[in-house]
Amino acid sequence: MKHISILVPYDAVPAAIVDPRYMFTTANQFLIGAGKEPAFDVKLVGLEKQIPLNNNAFAVNTDALCSEIEKTDLVIIPAISGDMKTTIERNKELLPWIVKQYNNGAEVTSLCLGAFLLASTGLLNGKECSTHWFSVDEFRQMFPQVSITDGSIITEADRLYSSGGASSYWNVLLNLLEKYTDREMAIRISKFFALEIDRKSQSPFIMFNGQKKHEDEPIKKAQEFIEDNLTEKISIADLATRFAIGRRHFIRRFKKATNNTPAEYIQRVKIEAAKKHLENTRKNVNEVMYDVGYTDVKTFRTVFKKITGLSPIDYKHRYNKDAAVA
Repeated sequence: MKHISILVPYDAVPAAIVDPRYMFTTANQFLIGAGKEPAFDVKLVGLEKQIPLNNNAFAVNTDALCSEIEKTDLVIIPAISGDMKTTIERNKELLPWIVKQYNNGAEVTSLCLGAFLLASTGLLNGKECSTHWFSVDEFRQMFPQVSITDGSIITEADRLYSSGGASSYWNVLLNLLEKYTDREMAIRISKFFALEIDRKSQSPFIMFNGQKKHEDEPIKKAQEFIEDNLTEKISIADLATRFAIGRRHFIRRFKKATNNTPAEYIQRVKIEAAKKHLENTRKNVNEVMYDVGYTDVKTFRTVFKKITGLSPIDYKHRYNKDAAVA
């Protein structure tokens, strides 16, 4: 039997505690119903017997204190909320316990913004990690030694797992369930909870806002120029000249400030604008393509799919109400 410890940190997101508990206990019920032994011993674990959440709107009664769990097979770190630095500080006593369990052979997975807690242990240094797309820039600033992935739902390295944002944490849970039981059980659970199994990317959900939380004013002005001139063909040389910075130095500064090369930033700004047109207007794909400065259909479709994971027409059918009805 696998021993699963679901952490209950201060400022945890309640659903990210309830959902994994519900999933693994439901798997147990299916096994018992088939005349088999349950596969999981699931415990809610925390620093106190009762953990208040959401400004005392909820309270979770833990099954055990961390100090009472000597060894476990899987540690689940749920999503957390609030100011990340403050929340990590509130939960700093959990960090050595997570490290201890990992060193004792446990697997550890973070769900959504739980990646901030996992990264705070130092276990992710030099490894890949995923988290909610909205917080990727903040994560990079706080944990430059961790390689954050853009768009991935699941990462796995050396018994450490992480998941993308919000409900996509179900996918890392399904992945672990399949590993501990079998494919048949994972499919059954996915159908019970009406989940899309094997979803690999959160790219269709990402909204690109540009990274402007930096102090390089000429680069900010370059970003604004790109965003204000969507239909123009903007070259890197022109941008460097406009802002009086040598081309190579401009590219380095731009990448350092935004985590994108100028060319990548131009593409992402144009595709984000294209997404909004496809979501909210009756324009066809070619009209949208011209509106955002592309003239070659193949190039536009290739870049669009690379960034969103969907073709422009599939994206329109998914998010445009009129297109879906048609």
